[in-house]
Amino acid sequence: MAPPWRQVDTLKGLLWGILLVAWPLQLHAQPKCLYISSYHKGYDWSDGVERGLRGGLEGVCELKQFDMDTKRRKQIEEIELAAEQARELIESWHPDVVITADDNAMKYIVQPYYRDHPIPFVFCGINWTVEGYGLPYRNATGMVEVAPVGVMFNQAKSILNSAQNAMYIGADTLTERKNLSRFEKAASIEGVALEHRLVSSTAEWLEAYRQAQSFDFVIMGSQSGINDWQEHQVVDVVRAETRRLSLTNHEWMMPYTILGFTKIPEEQGEWAAQVVKSVLDGTSPADIPVVSNRKWEIWINDAILEQSGIRLPDPLIRKAKKLRK
Repeated sequence: MAPPWRQVDTLKGLLWGILLVAWPLQLHAQPKCLYISSYHKGYDWSDGVERGLRGGLEGVCELKQFDMDTKRRKQIEEIELAAEQARELIESWHPDVVITADDNAMKYIVQPYYRDHPIPFVFCGINWTVEGYGLPYRNATGMVEVAPVGVMFNQAKSILNSAQNAMYIGADTLTERKNLSRFEKAASIEGVALEHRLVSSTAEWLEAYRQAQSFDFVIMGSQSGINDWQEHQVVDVVRAETRRLSLTNHEWMMPYTILGFTKIPEEQGEWAAQVVKSVLDGTSPADIPVVSNRKWEIWINDAILEQSGIRLPDPLIRKAKKLRK
């Protein structure tokens, strides 16, 4: 047996060997990226943003996600609790960059606590404009989410030849109130009288939809935030009772809508991922301009269209994607 002093030297050698192996691994450890979603998994928009983000950041950083779930938990106390939990995660995990999606993460986390903070933030999915949040900040940049509102009004007027009034139907949420404001401005420019119904239940939504059949056309805002949403019941009523052209800019509303000009959520996540890479390489967020989404798709729901008796132009039908379920 080796003498005790020889055993100690051997042990020291092993420890130094372990440290020498581990040290380069520490130097090359992946940076940490924290993704804060305003909403929840299973919400089509959020799932699309997440797909784009995760695809772009695979192998780039350790990605941790926190979902605020503010579509289903809409009370101010619930939103503030989720914001506080997200803030605690930021302070304890020390991410190298934080990515946020949609308005509530900006309103309840970034704006009050991290404006011009040393931690860089990349946002996406903020509806229409960042003006209400006092941006730009030195530590933040992102992509704004805009809908092709003008295109929707122009198509409705072209298809109907004459359209003087419309109804907007959506959930009673912060996002839908912002969306409605933009549609009201566009309607004023286009000379269309726009009424609206922002509702909290399936029964209220169906009542609003039936009322909308007395208008020239219907704009379908998002139903997300209506917690008792009954998809099969809504589909049955819409297919049986639709007599007016309906349009949406949300792909997940196409089961209930004739014509869609829809945003692509993956675009938001993919763009955010590219910006995160630049930030991790040393670019300041202040040097990266805030941009708007640039892509959308055209959709037609054949089942509702056939039942409604409405005719769409052949060129539009040829270029559109078809929802047949």
